[in-house]
Amino acid sequence: MQFFMASLLALFFHSITSAATAGKPSAKDLVVASDGRVHAVVLVAPDAGAHEAQAAKDLVKYVGMMCGEVPKLIDTEPEIKGAMAGKGAKLVLGELALSAKPTLRSSLKGVLKKKPHLRTDGIVLLRDGDKVYIAGNNDLAHYFAVAELLRRWGCRWYIPTDFGECVPDERDLKVGDLDFAFSSPFEIRSYWISWVGDNSGRQEFQMRNMMTGRGDLPPTGHALGKYTKGLGKGTFNFPITDPKTAEYVAGKVESMYASGKSFSLGMEDGSYDSAYPGDQKLMKLQWDKYFLRWSVTDPMLELYNNVASVLQKKHPESKAKIGFLAYANMTIPPVRDMVAERSLFAELAPIDIDPIHGMDDHQSPPRQEYRDMMYKWAKVMQGRLCIYDYDQGMLVWRDIPNPSHQSFAQDVQHYRKAGILGVNTESRNAIATTFINLYLRSRLLWNPDEDVDVLLDDFYSKFFGPAEKPMRAYWSTIFKAWAETICTEHEYFVAPSIYTAKVLAVLKTNLLEAEQIINGLKVQGRVLTRNEKLYLDRIRFMRYSYDVTAGYLSMVRAAATECDYAGAVAAGKKALAVREKLTDMNGIFTTYRNYKVEHRGYAWWPGEVRQYEELLPFTNGEKGKLVAKLPLEWDFHRDDDHKGLARGFASKPVDLTFWKANHTKLTPAERKDYPDEWERLRVDLYAQAQGILHPDYQSYVGNLWYRTDLDLKPEQTVGKVHLRFPGLFNECRLYLNGKEVAVRKQGKLWWRNDYRFEWDVDLTGKLKSGKN
Repeated sequence: MQFFMASLLALFFHSITSAATAGKPSAKDLVVASDGRVHAVVLVAPDAGAHEAQAAKDLVKYVGMMCGEVPKLIDTEPEIKGAMAGKGAKLVLGELALSAKPTLRSSLKGVLKKKPHLRTDGIVLLRDGDKVYIAGNNDLAHYFAVAELLRRWGCRWYIPTDFGECVPDERDLKVGDLDFAFSSPFEIRSYWISWVGDNSGRQEFQMRNMMTGRGDLPPTGHALGKYTKGLGKGTFNFPITDPKTAEYVAGKVESMYASGKSFSLGMEDGSYDSAYPGDQKLMKLQWDKYFLRWSVTDPMLELYNNVASVLQKKHPESKAKIGFLAYANMTIPPVRDMVAERSLFAELAPIDIDPIHGMDDHQSPPRQEYRDMMYKWAKVMQGRLCIYDYDQGMLVWRDIPNPSHQSFAQDVQHYRKAGILGVNTESRNAIATTFINLYLRSRLLWNPDEDVDVLLDDFYSKFFGPAEKPMRAYWSTIFKAWAETICTEHEYFVAPSIYTAKVLAVLKTNLLEAEQIINGLKVQGRVLTRNEKLYLDRIRFMRYSYDVTAGYLSMVRAAATECDYAGAVAAGKKALAVREKLTDMNGIFTTYRNYKVEHRGYAWWPGEVRQYEELLPFTNGEKGKLVAKLPLEWDFHRDDDHKGLARGFASKPVDLTFWKANHTKLTPAERKDYPDEWERLRVDLYAQAQGILHPDYQSYVGNLWYRTDLDLKPEQTVGKVHLRFPGLFNECRLYLNGKEVAVRKQGKLWWRNDYRFEWDVDLTGKLKSGKN
């Protein structure tokens, strides 16, 4: 307690001996507030735009929150004239600043994008004597300029709603030498809330973090089907490059194009086929290994170009924009050298590509392939390409942290280099999963040269206050686990490979330390400050987040490692109850309540619990009894050339000599270079997560042979005996005592299969006592 009180005193002493200064401190700083008294006024034009007027109100609001006294807002002509001529500090906003100080326009012009396709946003902050000019080049940018000033005084908005707002207690505010102008290289800096997520605080959060919305980017969503209706065999099968198709589609959209209205010709959410000879020829230019079918990019882009060409010739003066998605089996760019017509704008949506690693990470060949795709698409679109990505990147997930900055910090550099319009992210506002991803994205989209480590250092102290140190260790552990993983998949089965027992133990220790520190704030008889109340709420959020994470992993361990389905069901239900508390705390923390799909199938967390509930009766005597658990580790051999059966992998003795001599020296990442020898593999975690990769880090493609011996007593082999595998992602063949006894079929695209991924094999009469 003595140390904690000393910390409080030190913090208090700091707060009364220093001032927050925007700009470089000087001997002649302009005093905006001193000792809690405000000495400045805020001026804005009477006819200010909506965002400009809101900027003035928010500047007044946050200065008041920091200092305890609200500055006067002046927005009438007589008062503006008098204030500008009078003494005292003046914070002059927006159009009023630009008219009062015309040189600001030159400063803005010097940083703005020269030939934007949609928009460009720039800000300027200048102190001139007793006046501080704060402006942008458009209505929204005026708000960005005010947000920049507040940021320099220490204000942050890390998460939407008041929960994520950090406004320091600063009784002294100053402006030093300040002459700053900046513009983002990206025209689109946006996200939207999908999955019926809670939009609370989204608009304010976006404005305060320099985000734009989609703006003038044309719609790109699924739309093509309604314009091709009546052609071919259906929505996903029609003559794509037949000139008659382009004329038909152009006729459907011509009135919109002629009137200057933008629209989408985005492909529907599925995979396309066509028997038209020209389409067949173009599709077979490249195989799409992600969607396991011929790519439709070349014929589809030809259709778009043909439609655009027809419309442009008929209506050359129209400024309408036509949007489309580079998505599904149109994600890979065209093989031919193609250039999109001038009215076409695209969003590249790499839904099936590793979201964990950055484009330069050697551990992820898929991400490097995506980098090359993106550059090729950028060339095709001539600067009219926006990225449509996903954050959370884990598509079917479990309300546990899924950071993305480790990849985005790399990717944004390439987006700038390629001349990308920007990024429009599909988010869910599921903060228990994304946490401060959107904040870090916003900063990097505004300025790709931001240092993420500096941003994080700033975050820990401002967001967690006195619990900064243990929370830094907590989140650094999570970030490190994600940064170092070799996994490139994007669904919930990745979780056990990242949130290992070792990681969870560190998180538990850090959280307990943070709780002890924060609980020290609650001194009887002392009223908590606004920020102290927020620190308590944030650590309560962390407690719920940890309990959900640890609870889910406990459930998985009970089911997959221990075959304890009763324990798995109990752990799962307990963690889901904590998730309810988390959602009660703030609707933005999760999405499941409004989305209302979790009752529909086994992909969702309650469905996973239900699967374990359904397996339980087969082990507890209700529908069957557990005869034996299969070993946790099996002998394992890779089979690149599919010759394992001929080599005796199903029947000949297993030689583990090399494994025994070397396995203690191998990390999962090093197992990619394992020779053509037998090894050992756990069966409670999928193979790729344990290092079963090709030498170039590509996910393993080939046969995987698992071998184990099972010793059974005579009484264990009689009656109806079943062997059950509760988690298989592959087509499988089961060999018993050297003979094939069962085959498991599976659809080629794994996510289109039953999410139980089970295999129930009837071995009645096929087992023998002793070794099998």
